[in-house]
Amino acid sequence: MTTTVEKTSVAADMAFLIVDDEPDICWSMERILTKAGFRALVAGSGDEALEFAKQAPFALAFVDAKLPDIEGIELVKQLQQIQPGLSVMLISGYFYEDDPQVQQWMKDGLIRGFISKPFSLDQVRKAARDLKS
Repeated sequence: MTTTVEKTSVAADMAFLIVDDEPDICWSMERILTKAGFRALVAGSGDEALEFAKQAPFALAFVDAKLPDIEGIELVKQLQQIQPGLSVMLISGYFYEDDPQVQQWMKDGLIRGFISKPFSLDQVRKAARDLKS
């Protein structure tokens, strides 16, 4: 389910990274974003996401909180070391937006926002559009 990064095809403000180990989640998020006119690349693991981040800049990353090879928030920290200022939307079926830990991560600036699974089309579109404003 990997997509190759093409460095010259899209400006950084239009490239989004989706990191989730669930193929159906990746497929639906990629579809939502591309239909809304954005470019979305999919990584099925933390290692793959880090490799993508080394190859090309991203405007926003949607990162699953629970990945088999790394905790999502640890991945966020590593992605932001590679790309300082990278905006991140944490996605999870384990946490909720009002969870104290999620609130602390937002307060600390680690994540821009949170989307709980199952998510709606509008939540994903809004996160992408809000970044442009």
